[in-house]
Amino acid sequence: MAEWNAYYHNEDEDEEQEEGEQADGTYKITGRDSLVFLVDASKEMFIKGEDGQPSNFDMTMQVVRSVYTSKIISSHRDLVALVFYGTEQSKNPRNSFKHVYVYHDLDEPGAKKVQDVDALRGDKGAQLAAETMGSGETSLGDALWCCSNLYSDIKLRLSHKRLMIFTCRDEPHSGDSTKDRQARTKASDLKETGVVIDLMHLMKPGGFDASLFFCDIVSPPDDESEMGLQLKPSDKLEDLTKRVRAKDQKKRAMARLKLCLGEDINVAVGIYATSVSARKPGAIRLYRETNEPVRSKTRTFHTQTGSLLLPSEIKKAQVYGKKKIVMERDEVDVIKKFDEPGLLLIGFKSMERLKLHHHIRASVFLYPEEDEVKGSACLFSALLKKCSEKNVFALCRFISRRNYPPRFVALVPQKEEFDNGKVQITPPGFNAIFLPYADDIRTLDPPQHPSASQTQVDKMKEIVSKLRFKYRSDAFENPVIQQHYRNLEALALDMMAPEETEDLIMPKVEQIDSRLGPLVQEFKDLVYPAGYNPESKPAAKRKTAETGGGAEKKPKVEVPEDELRAHVQNGTLGKLTVPVLKEACKQFGVRTTGTKKQELIEALIARLGS
Repeated sequence: MAEWNAYYHNEDEDEEQEEGEQADGTYKITGRDSLVFLVDASKEMFIKGEDGQPSNFDMTMQVVRSVYTSKIISSHRDLVALVFYGTEQSKNPRNSFKHVYVYHDLDEPGAKKVQDVDALRGDKGAQLAAETMGSGETSLGDALWCCSNLYSDIKLRLSHKRLMIFTCRDEPHSGDSTKDRQARTKASDLKETGVVIDLMHLMKPGGFDASLFFCDIVSPPDDESEMGLQLKPSDKLEDLTKRVRAKDQKKRAMARLKLCLGEDINVAVGIYATSVSARKPGAIRLYRETNEPVRSKTRTFHTQTGSLLLPSEIKKAQVYGKKKIVMERDEVDVIKKFDEPGLLLIGFKSMERLKLHHHIRASVFLYPEEDEVKGSACLFSALLKKCSEKNVFALCRFISRRNYPPRFVALVPQKEEFDNGKVQITPPGFNAIFLPYADDIRTLDPPQHPSASQTQVDKMKEIVSKLRFKYRSDAFENPVIQQHYRNLEALALDMMAPEETEDLIMPKVEQIDSRLGPLVQEFKDLVYPAGYNPESKPAAKRKTAETGGGAEKKPKVEVPEDELRAHVQNGTLGKLTVPVLKEACKQFGVRTTGTKKQELIEALIARLGS
């Protein structure tokens, strides 16, 4: 019979769940993300910048390569495509559109595509692009129509469809009103089919004026957290990469629940994981003859008859009072169910009541879902504003999924922040801090150590103040994972050797020594006695003469005569160990020829049983 614990899931292991899990515990069917890079191939894109800066085309190819490699690592099932417009040559399905070159069809990213993009980088890449595609007339309407056909030819379910336009020309048709009108019409058709169009405009002499044409092409932001049209063009690779990543990384909700503020007052919110532990991908088992992935299936059979058991024939059991309590699966579900999934507002507390030790696991982020319940964004924004003004957090009961135990969470308000480039770096919403139960807090008895003097404490404060720096989690990469993917990349791309990875978690010893100066030696003089070297190994201790220099002898184990006679009468001499039986034989003068346990027991029975 199946064990009771086999049915329960570990909450920490199930934190990373798929997108679209609904409040009732069922999964909403979601498809794959898709991204099309629509790149301008006009002559203006190949002009190099000042002081040897790369051209706009070269920067675009570096960004495309970066997205390709990140997709391979993080979401290899997503679809990507690379299309050039304004080319002299034409290459597209059925060659229906002139001056449009489909370099990569909408498909999963792979090593071959990364190598193709690498070939278009640098001076050699610009020469290859000129020989392969060239630069010719521009019709953005035809390019958008071609991209629309790429989407329509895909038979898979697509959850998010995005198209990014890279160009440095704010008037691609040079004032041709007919082509402008066709492009606006086709862009409107694409947006009606759910395609999000973004503009990644690049720097050009005289500046880029998006209001001349592209303001009617791009899609409006989905919500306030989306980065809308950037009025300032990108002139650096880092800036362009940041903007592309901000658009490409779709926010995926772990769950969509209702926040109950009172009777019949519900706000729909999405639960988001702000950080997830990076891990190496698991090994994939392959069939050695065909090299195809192997799928494993689990079946349960009856131990006596060998017949296949159906799920309805398997029951759950719990041992209570030496009796096995058998229950049906439905009964187990009823026992586990506390309430429907969601958040229930209990009250408000001052932020001073929230302590650092209350943070027991990674928090999640709450953001309103206007599509689920109308008016959620307005009420959520008002609650967020008031909590920020009054410096309080909302105390709520949180049930993340069906049949999950309730937890208490503190909803801490978070204001929206932007960087210098008007890119959102902190979204507005609530951070849900999981609070401990009384059973989670333990009373520890710390070991007693000598207390440091005030002089020693002050000196250590000076050292700490010298070594302080502003910590950013994104500044430190896991060197093991980075090296793992570098090795995979080198194998996939047939590179001579993997790229070197810098271990950013290693301390910078020279910089630390220059900052501290003589403070370390001064601290050692205050803490350690004169002539003491804390880095030297302690000398091995010699055994004293009292211990005899050998192994410590075990004390003799003697059993009283009454207890031995009781063992003989009850027939339980077999419970005693061989050393105890030997000592008992010596105690009562029993002579034995053997040392086996059964011989010792028989000799004692003959001596004490008579």
